Amino acid sequence: MSLSTAEDDPATEIHLPADIDWEMLDKSKFFFLGAALFSSVSGTLYPIVVLKTRQQVMLDNCPCFKMAASIFRSEGWRGFYRGFGTSLMGTIPARSLYMGALEVTKSNVGNVSSVRLGLSEASASAIANAAAGLSAAMAAQLVWTPIDVVSQRLMVQGGVTDCNKYSGGIDAFRKIVRADGVRGLYRGFGISILTYAPSNAVWWASYSMAHRGIWSCIGCYLCNKSENVYRPDGKSVMAVQAFSAAMASGASALVTMPLDTIKTRLQVLDGGCGRTLTAVQTVRNLVKEGGLGACYRGLGPRWASMSISATTMITTYEFLKRLSTKNQESFAL
Repeated sequence: MSLSTAEDDPATEIHLPADIDWEMLDKSKFFFLGAALFSSVSGTLYPIVVLKTRQQVMLDNCPCFKMAASIFRSEGWRGFYRGFGTSLMGTIPARSLYMGALEVTKSNVGNVSSVRLGLSEASASAIANAAAGLSAAMAAQLVWTPIDVVSQRLMVQGGVTDCNKYSGGIDAFRKIVRADGVRGLYRGFGISILTYAPSNAVWWASYSMAHRGIWSCIGCYLCNKSENVYRPDGKSVMAVQAFSAAMASGASALVTMPLDTIKTRLQVLDGGCGRTLTAVQTVRNLVKEGGLGACYRGLGPRWASMSISATTMITTYEFLKRLSTKNQESFAL
C-alpha cells in the first residue's frame, strides 16, 4: 500500500505493507489462531466489562474505583470473572463468524466501490470498512446475544441483585429457557443489533479515516523535511494502528453508549425478578434515576474497555492476518 502526498510533492510517498485480503488467507490457520489470540484478549479485559455491566444496572451511580474495591472486598478476584467461562465458550464461534463476515464483506464491497462505482481509494476503503463492520456485528450477535444474557446475569448476581441465583452458566441457561423459552436467551437481540451494528460500522469507518489521516499528516511532515520516500518499520505501523483504534473507539462509545445501557438493563433486569420491562419503560426508569446522564453510566469503563480492546484487537488482528497468509508460491499459482 502506498500513500502519496501529491498536493505538496508528487514524489513523496509512504510505502506501507500491502493489505491482505480474504483470498490470501489460510482459513483454518486464520480461525484457529484467531480463537486462541482473541480468547486471551477477552480474559485480560473481562474485569472492566464486569464493572461496566454492574454500573449500568445499579439504581444509584457508583464511582468505578469504589465499585472495584467493593467487589474485591466482598468477592475477591473471582468477582471480576463471574460468567467468564460462559463468555469464553461463545468467543470461538462468535469471533469466527465476525472475522469471516468482516473479511468477505470488506473484500467484496471494496472491489465494487473502487471498480464499479469509481470512488477514490479513501472513500472506497471507508465504505468497505463500514459495511464490513455492520455485517460482522450482525452475524456475531446470533451467538453473542445468548452468551451476553447468561454471562451478564452471572456478573451482577450477589453484587447488584440477589434475584435468580445461578450456580453457573449451564444452570443459568436452563433456568432462563425454563422460564422464558428460547426467546429468553435472545432478550435484547433487536437492541443489540441497534447497538453493535452501528457501533461497528462507525468504528471501522472511523478507523479507516483516522489511519489514512495520520499517515497523511506524517507524509506532510516528511515533505517539509524533503524526504521523498518513507518505509515505516513494524513498530511505526503498529503505533499508528493502535492510535487510530483508540480514536475510533472514542467516537463509537459516545454514539452508542445509551443503547448499550438500555440493552444491558433489558438483558439483566427483565424476567429474573418477575418484572417485564420494555425498552420504553427502561428509558423512562433511567431518565427518572438520573436524567440523560444515567444513560451514560459506565461510559468510563466502556470507553477504556473499547479503547484497550480495539487497540489490542487491531494490532492482534493485523498480526493474525500476516501469520495466516498463504505461502506466496501457492498464492501465485
